Amino acid sequence: MKKVRKAVFPVAGLGTRFLPATKAIPKEMLTVVDRPVIQYVVDEAREAGIEHFIFVTGRNKAVIEDHFDLQFELNHTLAQRGKDDQLAKLQQMQPRPGQTSFTRQQEPLGLGHAVWCARELVGDEPFALLLPDMIMQSETGCMKDMVELYRQTGHNVVAVQECDPAEAHKYGIVGQGGSIHHGFEITSMVEKPKPGTAPSNLYINGRYILQPEIFDVLSRQEKGAGNEIQLTDAMLTLKERQPFYGYAYKGRTYDCGSPEGFVEANVAFALWRADINGSMAGVIEEMLRTIKPRGKRIA
Repeated sequence: MKKVRKAVFPVAGLGTRFLPATKAIPKEMLTVVDRPVIQYVVDEAREAGIEHFIFVTGRNKAVIEDHFDLQFELNHTLAQRGKDDQLAKLQQMQPRPGQTSFTRQQEPLGLGHAVWCARELVGDEPFALLLPDMIMQSETGCMKDMVELYRQTGHNVVAVQECDPAEAHKYGIVGQGGSIHHGFEITSMVEKPKPGTAPSNLYINGRYILQPEIFDVLSRQEKGAGNEIQLTDAMLTLKERQPFYGYAYKGRTYDCGSPEGFVEANVAFALWRADINGSMAGVIEEMLRTIKPRGKRIA
């Protein structure tokens, strides 16, 4: 069984829901408290033992590459000014030489196509896939526990969480089979099932460990919902030949691809920080008491 050494991060999206903020800044570089969204996701992968970080980029995403590059001038300035804490923080998040790779998705043809664009960099080995819009909050990272489940099963692993059954039609939903280690066998996968037909209330939350055979399926370039190449469709095809296991993540997930989820993540991570949670809690309580919403309240 091969070790999961590589992780793919699809970062080619335009971020139109955040315009005008994302006109010149990639949505992945918007900050939650004091770190870009993409940094949280890369840190989660690093905690899980990932050694090689593969970014599938698009136009206007060069700043992501710059963020993970070494900035000699900045480091020198921090050292000269005695800002050792800030310097140590930058050095801690700095990937080692050769640990990052970047490839382009020239056309927005869907998540499945973005994953397929990383095929030459991944090669013939299992890989992690982390959707940068989704950031996780828990003492142990979601991907770390998924890697452990992979070690026990040797097959594909998908992270899931519970949702309101009435909301299941909005997500990719899995069917739950028998338990194995700290996960379960996935019996079915349905993308946005019709109301009342979902096999469970467990939705796919943006974390995967996939076998390289997924690239053979994606190479067919078959389009699904939205006239895009869908990853879920490819996983359904692969499931006919290989088992899939689910890991039920118990932490919190914030969808930073939406303005509401992004704001929620900022509040949650600010309150989670021991150095600022006291002052932030007071500020939030005061705001709730005194700030009145502008315009018509949306129920």
